[in-house]
Amino acid sequence: MSVAARLDPLPAEGPEAFAAAVGATPAQMADLVRYREMLEDWNGRMNLVGPSAMAVFWSRHALDSAQLIRLAPDALTWADLGTGAGLPGLVLAILLKNREGAQVHLVESLAKRCRFLSEVVGELELPATVHNMRAEEGKIAVQMVTARAVAALPKLLGFAEPYLKRGARGLFLKGQAAESELAEARQGWRLDADLVHSLSDPDGRIVDIRSAKRGR
Repeated sequence: MSVAARLDPLPAEGPEAFAAAVGATPAQMADLVRYREMLEDWNGRMNLVGPSAMAVFWSRHALDSAQLIRLAPDALTWADLGTGAGLPGLVLAILLKNREGAQVHLVESLAKRCRFLSEVVGELELPATVHNMRAEEGKIAVQMVTARAVAALPKLLGFAEPYLKRGARGLFLKGQAAESELAEARQGWRLDADLVHSLSDPDGRIVDIRSAKRGR
C-alpha cells in the first residue's frame, strides 16, 4: 500500500477558486452554480446535506467530488453508490457533460432523494441516470464505481461488489480513518489498493481499488 503525495488544498472558498483548481469551463461552472442553487432550495425541505455544507460547498464538497476526474481522466462511465444529494455523482456528470459516451449512474435507495436528483438531471440535461434501488442490487457495468460517506470500507466493498466483479475500478472518498478501514477490509478481501491524499481535506483519503476479491 502506498500513499500519494499530498496535494495543496483549495486556498479559498468560492466558485472562482474552484474553477481555477479543477480547470472547469464557464459552461460547467454555470451548471455547478445552478446545481448549488437547487441543492440549497431543496435542502430547506428535505435536509439533503448538513446545515453547514452550503458554506463550504466549493472548497469541500464540489472539490471533493471533482478531484475524482483527475484520478481517472479517461473514464466515461461511473456508478455513484448511495449518491444522496448527488455528491460526487452530479458533479461528475456536470464535468463529463458533452463528452461522447459519458454516463453517470446515480444509485440511491430513498425515493425523495431520487426526486431531487431527477430534477437536477432533467434541468441541466446531464448524462446521468437515477436508479432508485439499493447499491448492492445494481447490475450495471461501468468503468468506475465511487461512494462518499456511505459506509465503512469493509461494508462498502460488499455494496460495490457487483460493480467490481464486472471490472470496475473503485474510488471511494474517505476521511482520516481510511488507513484503518483499509487494513480491516484486508481481513476479508484480497485487494489491490492504494490510498491517495485528498485535494479537499488534509486528513481525507481516496481509496483507489483496482481489484477486490473476497477471501484472504
